[in-house]
Amino acid sequence: MAAGSTYTPIATTTLGSDQSSVTFSTISGSYTDIVLIATTPSTQVAQNMKLEINSDTGTNYSLTTLGGTGSSTFSDRETSTATPSVLYLGADSNGIMHFQNYSNTTTYKTVLIRSNAPSNNTMARVLLWRSTSAITSIKIKRESTNDIKSGSTFTLYGIAAA
Repeated sequence: MAAGSTYTPIATTTLGSDQSSVTFSTISGSYTDIVLIATTPSTQVAQNMKLEINSDTGTNYSLTTLGGTGSSTFSDRETSTATPSVLYLGADSNGIMHFQNYSNTTTYKTVLIRSNAPSNNTMARVLLWRSTSAITSIKIKRESTNDIKSGSTFTLYGIAAA
């Protein structure tokens, strides 16, 4: 394992006003994996957030979802979808996205996703982005007309190579 902290903060954005999206661009390829952690305030309206990698809005994504509400369970599978819904964020919720081998240029990219919205549900998702390009840009954007609320924080971490 590399010396020092395993999670190295790359960038943090705390919204000072409501926004339709949050973008991390010019992401360095110097880590093995990257992790994006999102937290929302109590004013956040529950909704799915969509993902766009490297400005790709084509049907190059596949997504599998497993979830539960405390009283019921659900699952879903999307194949060849554009800008998939990846994070479910609501009041006082959080989401974690783990981009594996994000800078590798010989394999497709896998993203492990966990969303916890205490008043609604908990979900685990696995995303496949069918591209061998290194990930240099990540955009999280609203699915509906409800903005991402002021006070939401998004932090991108790099995971050091072993």
